[in-house]
Amino acid sequence: MHTPSSVLFVPHGSPMFALHPGAAGAAMSALVPQLGALRAIVVVSPHWDTAVPTVGFATRLETIHDFGGFDPRLYEMQYPAMGSPEVAAQVVSALQAAGISVAQDAQRGLDHGAWTPLRQMFPDAQVPVVPLSVQSHLGPEHAYRVGQALAPLAQQGILVLASGNITHNLRDLMAVRTQGGATPDYVPAFADWIHTHMTARDVPGLLAYRQQAVGQRAHPTDEHLLPLFTALGAAGPDAQPEAFFRGISDHVIAMDGYAFA
Repeated sequence: MHTPSSVLFVPHGSPMFALHPGAAGAAMSALVPQLGALRAIVVVSPHWDTAVPTVGFATRLETIHDFGGFDPRLYEMQYPAMGSPEVAAQVVSALQAAGISVAQDAQRGLDHGAWTPLRQMFPDAQVPVVPLSVQSHLGPEHAYRVGQALAPLAQQGILVLASGNITHNLRDLMAVRTQGGATPDYVPAFADWIHTHMTARDVPGLLAYRQQAVGQRAHPTDEHLLPLFTALGAAGPDAQPEAFFRGISDHVIAMDGYAFA
């Protein structure tokens, strides 16, 4: 059996989440006492997208401000995380053992998809962090396989923290910001669809989400949902997904998060 919440899918919203975490941030922080002592955190962010899974080996992780045009306070934020080359090597070995090609990066820091939730949940930056990239061109099945390869680590005091958003349509987000408007119907509809299939643990259905018209609208591209599939794989076949938060930010970003017990 997995330790409860040794695998989490958490929302990172827009960069403004770092300044205004709201109820979603509070729900994420409330999970931390359940995690117990952690050796390290493997963080999967859609904002690091590479040809093959790439593991960060840096011992000090730069805070990357990979966004523009937001509140100046965001660019002053730092998350002084330590790395763990030892755990990074375990991640590499786990992926290789599953027959997955893997690369290493000795310089990579933490993009906002990684440091925003980490800063919310672990503000003291005392737990070592190992970043792991996504491969948007390889799709959900590959992301799930990566997660399956990480499953043994989730039983060894290592938190697999998958960061993304249940809906992510930047065109709609920009339209709401410039023109105003209400939440489009597809946002709660797709969040409900995901919740139904997560609760039923319907992995084949979830992997085929793009067959749903609402799924294509919610995610014109895959990358922000891929970490959910990695979390599903890492949690193992017997783990039950449970929503620890459900809500909508900025009218178009579903901020639902899932723990795996």
